Amino acid sequence: MKFHTPIFLAALCCAAFVSCMQVTTYMQITGYAQGGTYKVTLKVEGNELEAGRRTEMLKRGIDSVLTILDNSLSGYNEKSLLSRFNSGLPVIPDSIFVDIYDISSDIYRKTGGMVDVASAPLYDIWGFGFKSEQFPDSVKVGEIRSGCGMHRLKENMRDAIGEEGMLYPENLLRDGVSGALPELNYNAIAQGYSCDLVVDYLSEHGIYDMLVDIGGEIFCQGKNPSGKAWTIGIDRPEDGNMEPGADLKTVFRSVRESCGIVTSGNYRKYYVRNGKKYSHTINPGTGYPVDHSLLSATIIAGNATIADAYATYCMVVGLDAAKEFIESNPDLDACLIYDENGRMESWMSSGFPSDADY
Repeated sequence: MKFHTPIFLAALCCAAFVSCMQVTTYMQITGYAQGGTYKVTLKVEGNELEAGRRTEMLKRGIDSVLTILDNSLSGYNEKSLLSRFNSGLPVIPDSIFVDIYDISSDIYRKTGGMVDVASAPLYDIWGFGFKSEQFPDSVKVGEIRSGCGMHRLKENMRDAIGEEGMLYPENLLRDGVSGALPELNYNAIAQGYSCDLVVDYLSEHGIYDMLVDIGGEIFCQGKNPSGKAWTIGIDRPEDGNMEPGADLKTVFRSVRESCGIVTSGNYRKYYVRNGKKYSHTINPGTGYPVDHSLLSATIIAGNATIADAYATYCMVVGLDAAKEFIESNPDLDACLIYDENGRMESWMSSGFPSDADY
């Protein structure tokens, strides 16, 4: 086979030039995490081949981060540190186990005990009650409440870890406290925390423009593929609206360079008994499901962990207390959607940027 040499060489040079061109492209990484899915959209620089290889490497890293977190904090993984600790066994805590406890302890203080990761037994009895249709009576609720709560535990986990690095559940109790051993439940912040861990990993690998979505808990930074601010839909909190993004109430447009944004609501997880709707949100102060007009709370904060925690807080305390809390914390913004005599109304803090209602 013969080639016209000048033409053939020119073609090779063009192909080499195209393959080596530096491009900027947005890639998407998806996978499974914590019983749900995750989706990461991020800007990757380099030629097409390099971008593809780098994205594959980043996906492996993200999956590894989420596996490490699952082995530490999952309440469904029987071999996780959390599951073993909650069963009364001593564990050698990793940095994640210590860090999320100390964050939770700080949140407990700042929310007046309304976000309490040490009330796991209380959340459990209501969860089982919803499944079995046998709600706990007041005696049982009182009994469980007396044996749980962060007020019984040391503020910092490191203070309870022995020289050998071992944490015994009984050593986490404050001095002078006896009774039930602590059981922890991080559902109020675990997905937001996992989101931030992924963000930290990506940042360490030079990624800046990104949106990380783990089960609906979101962190966004920089610009979207159009070079504009990231936009995130806020679902209309109506019973039966089970598909995220299918029916939106409003759209959040990020004006911060980076932020966590998380929505908590009672319209997807609830139970109806004798015509009365019971929320999945339990008030650790009363021991009972909340009963107020707030339908959903969307919080913007510096990271997804804090946004997740304060979205839960708002759903515990209700509309008026949530407004007061947001207005007294300049680092937070919120969109609160509530029921007003059968009408769905919205309240937004002054810094919450959004489109008009849909």
